Amino acid sequence: MNFEEKTLNSQVVFDGRVMTVKKDDVELFDGSTSFREIVVHPGGVVIAALNNDKIILVEQYRYPLKSVNLELPAGRLEIGEDPQEAAKRELEEETGYRTNSWQSLGYINTTPGICTEKLHLYLAKNLEFVGEHPDKGEFLKCLQYPVSEVFSMIKNGKINDGKTICTLTRAFCKGFEI
Repeated sequence: MNFEEKTLNSQVVFDGRVMTVKKDDVELFDGSTSFREIVVHPGGVVIAALNNDKIILVEQYRYPLKSVNLELPAGRLEIGEDPQEAAKRELEEETGYRTNSWQSLGYINTTPGICTEKLHLYLAKNLEFVGEHPDKGEFLKCLQYPVSEVFSMIKNGKINDGKTICTLTRAFCKGFEI
């Protein structure tokens, strides 16, 4: 069965700095029509950074949730930016660390039912501290936890950030020493 949907019409209903929202009229595989609302996002990167035997996490306020989140360092891709270069930039900006030891963990589609966002996942090791310099308006606290404690925080619901859980799970499943 071919489930592909054909775009009949596409209209931008919001065009912001971080995302665009479109409403598309579509023809379904059975010939009927419907619509799709789509958040168009440039994607991003997530970094599982290991400093000796500890995972670096950042704590920051997430306005949409009205709460502080504990998560891996991450950031949005600039248009046309190479994902690994973005990961290098984000790691240094948010944590103050650099490395030449990068391993790709693939990617995840965060919310494929409504959004085009694709997050590229990386494992970074052999870190060197050079000093953090977060983006203007970005306030975060860099913390380091033993691997076992991070997985306990996931299990106990202290870490609920999807990209963090996916990245660490991917690293673990691929057999990388974390």
